[in-house]
Amino acid sequence: MINLRGLLNKYTAALVLGCCFVWGCENSQADIDRLTKKVAERDEAYNINTLMSTAGKMKARLTAPVMYRVMNDQPGDTLFVEFPKKLHVDFYNDSTVIETRLDAKYGKYYEALNKVYLRDSVVIITLKGDTLRCHDLWWDQARGLFYTDTVATYRGIDNNMNGGKGMEATQDLRTVTFKQPLGNMQIKDNGFAE
Repeated sequence: MINLRGLLNKYTAALVLGCCFVWGCENSQADIDRLTKKVAERDEAYNINTLMSTAGKMKARLTAPVMYRVMNDQPGDTLFVEFPKKLHVDFYNDSTVIETRLDAKYGKYYEALNKVYLRDSVVIITLKGDTLRCHDLWWDQARGLFYTDTVATYRGIDNNMNGGKGMEATQDLRTVTFKQPLGNMQIKDNGFAE
């Protein structure tokens, strides 16, 4: 004979236990989003001193106190390297002699684009004495060009000073072109305008 009371107790216990599992596993949408959200991974490095070369020839040496390498998992995002404190770059000519120096308080290198965004007190000086100053600047490594849409100033070795909004220059500062020139003045040896 079948014991209905025992069978009913077993089904009731299974039902109650199953309900506990269902109610115990309930998460809000916010909890699910927080747990499944993709986050960027970041590597940190300190006291950076790296050499950059193209086709086996040394082109630049970069030094910086701090570097972050950020790997994003979001579609459309690109891998980038960030220099949040400051950076210094020495550019070399084909004879591996320093021809240009660059300093900025912040830099961000986009690997997929092969471009560097620089900002905050960007200064580029050639060994001849040509000086380019601006607040922010892009460096296109593949084309060997600096460019900006903001105001920049350029002082040549002939003490001729140019300024303008929007500028493009070759990496060695041999060619500097302003899109919207603001002025041109001759500077005396003492550093003052004539």
